Order: sequence, then structure tokens, then C-alpha cells
Amino acid sequence: MMNNKFSPNPIPNGWLAFELNVLRRLKFSSVSIPFAGEPQLGMYLKRWGVRVAANDLARWAWTRCVAQIENNSETLSEEDINIVLEDAYVPRHKLYNPSLRLWFNETDSWWFDNVRENLEKLESPYKRALAMSVVMNVGDYVHSFDETTLEYRQPLSQVFRRVFEKVPPPFDNRQLNACANKEAREFLAENFSDLLFLRLPRARNLGVKQRMGLTAWREDWCHGSDGFWDDLEAAHAGRLGTHVETKHQYLRFLEDLLQITANVPAWAIAHVEDGFITNDDLVDSIGRVRKVDTVYTKDFSELMGVRATIITAQ
Repeated sequence: MMNNKFSPNPIPNGWLAFELNVLRRLKFSSVSIPFAGEPQLGMYLKRWGVRVAANDLARWAWTRCVAQIENNSETLSEEDINIVLEDAYVPRHKLYNPSLRLWFNETDSWWFDNVRENLEKLESPYKRALAMSVVMNVGDYVHSFDETTLEYRQPLSQVFRRVFEKVPPPFDNRQLNACANKEAREFLAENFSDLLFLRLPRARNLGVKQRMGLTAWREDWCHGSDGFWDDLEAAHAGRLGTHVETKHQYLRFLEDLLQITANVPAWAIAHVEDGFITNDDLVDSIGRVRKVDTVYTKDFSELMGVRATIITAQ
């Protein structure tokens, strides 16, 4: 049985509905999302006819966005699936990616290692991204079990097929949607849209791998090793999304990023209030760059113990 927590749409419906409800009040035909994470918001905006530019420095997030946002039409055929799953459980002399053993048992590690190698045989980058996205859901499925529930697990190749059946088909909004794997400032300097939708990263005094938590396995798997973390940490350094020591430091990073997007007509800045950075702090900081228009809030205390805020400035 598959835990709904690890279905292809893990974002709480109420949270996504809150974001969409606010965005419906704004006029825009294109949007830039510098910290995309999961692709669900961009998928919905595509159906509104919006041209979507999504970015994330995490390769796993970029890959999922390519599969569902940049990809307008391609899907996996039965032949493609057979290629991906060919000899998935057959061990070789050694794992191409030994870091998988940090996250999975030996048998599962062989499956993820072989599948990662197999999907490179797919000729289309969109098909590769789609297959990788499905595999990420399979990995989350594995992590949803513990010693008391292992008897309910299904073979991973079977889970792959089941997950793929639930993936929404690509939607062609007749726009040139684009996804990038860059530092946020670099991405925004190269993209112009009617709207900036900025999901503020949580302020934490942790390295990038620690901030990813369980999703760090996705990054290891996408890269094919765990030897990239220092470079990824360096790419975050001195930018919004890195580890921070003080509130002042976080707000300075935010203002630096907003200065780059001063020519974007509308901003929608989403924030999770957790006691470190308050809504008043954000309003003051944003107001130093552009006059704040409206502050929308939604209480998710019962569901997640936090309150969500979206601040608009036009």
C-alpha cells in the first residue's frame, strides 16, 4: 500500500490552493519562480495559459520541473519503461554510486543504481527527466516504510509502473516554458516576467545537505555520487537560501535579490512564519525596495503548526 504522503503530489492541497487563490487576484501572463521546489504550482499556472520560468539550484527539483513544466508533450512509452527497468535488480561488480548505501539497503541500492544507468539510454531529455521524477517517488515510497511495515512493500519495478500511472499527463499551454538549475540571482538576472513568485527559503543555521533532510537522497541519486556537496554549498554562499546566523543577514540577502528584480512589475513573496523572521520584518525589508500592496495570511497550525503569508507588491 502506498502512503499518500509520497504520491506524485506531496504539497498539501490547502497550501497550494492558498497560493493559487492569491495569484488569481494578480494580472500576469508570465512568471519567474527562483526557488521552485516541487513543480505543482508551475503545472497549475501552465493551465492558466501562463508562461512559466522555474528554477532551483537542487538538481532533483530542477529535474522534476523539467518533467512537468518545461515538458509540454512527451511521456514514457511501454518500451521506454522496459528500458528503464531492464535488469534493475541484477548486481554488478560494484555500485556506480556507493552513496546509495547511506539511504537504502543493498538490494534497493542496486535497483536505484541500475535504473539511474538505464534511463540515460532514453534519447529525449524530457523522457529522462520524467523517468527520474518517477524514480524519486519510488525512493520516497521506500522511505515511507519501517521495520514494522516492511511486509507490505511491493517490488520497486512494480511500484515504478504504479507511480507512473498516476503522473498527470503533460499539458501543452503553447508557451515556451523554461526550467533552470542556477543560483537564484543568476536566474533572475537572465529572466524577465510579469510576476516574480518568490517562495522564501526557511532561515536555518544548517548546511545545504542538512536543510534538504530526507530529500538529500534525491540529490545524491541525481548526481550519481555524493562528491558535489561542497560545490553546491559554495554556490549558495552569501545568497538567499544559504545558512544564516542572524535575522539581519537573512533580510540583507532578501533585499539583494529583490534589487535584481526591480524591473519586474509584480511581486508575490511567500513566507512561512516560524518565529525567526516575522511578517513585519518582511514588510519593512520589502518596503525598502518597493511599496507593499497587500499581505495575505493563512493559518495552517492544525495541519503543519505554521502560518503562511504571501506579500504582494506591484
